Amino acid sequence: MKREDLGYHVDFERYRKENNLMHFDIGRIIAEHKERYTVMTETGESEAEITGNLRFTAKGREDFPAVGDWVSLTIYDSDFSIIHNILPRFSMIARQAVGQPGEIQVIAANIDYAFLVQAVDRDFNVNRLERYLTICYTSKVNPVIVLTKADLVDEETLESITGSVHHRIKDIPVIAISNPSQQGYEGLKDLIRKGKTYCMLGSSGVGKSTLLNNLAGRSMMKTGSISGSTNKGKHITSHRELVVLESGGILIDNPGMREVGIADTAQGLETTFDSIVSFARNCKFKDCTHTSEAGCAVIGAVEEEEIDRNSYENYLRMEREKAYFESSAAERRRKDKDFGKMLKNYKKNMNKQID
Repeated sequence: MKREDLGYHVDFERYRKENNLMHFDIGRIIAEHKERYTVMTETGESEAEITGNLRFTAKGREDFPAVGDWVSLTIYDSDFSIIHNILPRFSMIARQAVGQPGEIQVIAANIDYAFLVQAVDRDFNVNRLERYLTICYTSKVNPVIVLTKADLVDEETLESITGSVHHRIKDIPVIAISNPSQQGYEGLKDLIRKGKTYCMLGSSGVGKSTLLNNLAGRSMMKTGSISGSTNKGKHITSHRELVVLESGGILIDNPGMREVGIADTAQGLETTFDSIVSFARNCKFKDCTHTSEAGCAVIGAVEEEEIDRNSYENYLRMEREKAYFESSAAERRRKDKDFGKMLKNYKKNMNKQID
């Protein structure tokens, strides 16, 4: 398999030449298993670990390899290799790490399109779609909304669901699919281009693994049923996986995300909620929070039903999350800086004692 079949392009090769990496092999991360990686190169797959230097210089999780990354590596045999360098990403889908304020969790790298997958029979939630959209816009990834299990609801319900999406989300493709009848798959496959990379974002049990199997034309992932007690999907996919489809497109399947925390997403929020941002320009105060201020154009637009109230409330929630993430990240940087100073002073005092 050629590198170009995995999405390699001239920008990666230019960086490789400019940074004297030509003596290394080049591969793409196709799976991640707790800081051990599977890398695909032109000669096949290899298990890999990162160098100690790469681990030591990493300032955060985003500095470690992720599925979709292109890396320079040394292949020692057919079963093992060492990763030396991560080539610059042109996109990175990330969220706030669960239980780690101020930390980013990388979901996938070098993504062109994201399929935002929700099941119409139980999982459907426009607020969550707006969260996924915000992550996509922040990451400069093109979103496509995929509504699965269309065969499990009647036509009237399906039209109501798609209508609610179009009411709050503009100019984004929305495709409803059914696995038994293959409804919608033709339109979805028409969006997939050779050499482009796609990922799937959605909760467990919405049908992502089945979607991957159908797009691949073969069984790639195990599929599970819905838990009768919790009405939630059983978590089947335990790691991210990159697959080259028969059409030449490259698809990454991600574990279901129970939480979609907003991280550094100022630009993403502005794009997702562009109508709110547009009205905000007419607010009386430049620092208006759009919550209680007199002369707030956004509140006025909500009251006049020019802005959907649910979308407005979702926007405020994500704004609060963004502010919390930014303050947590700033506090983490301050602590890291203080620790660095303490370490520097300790080494300085030790050198004095030696002298």
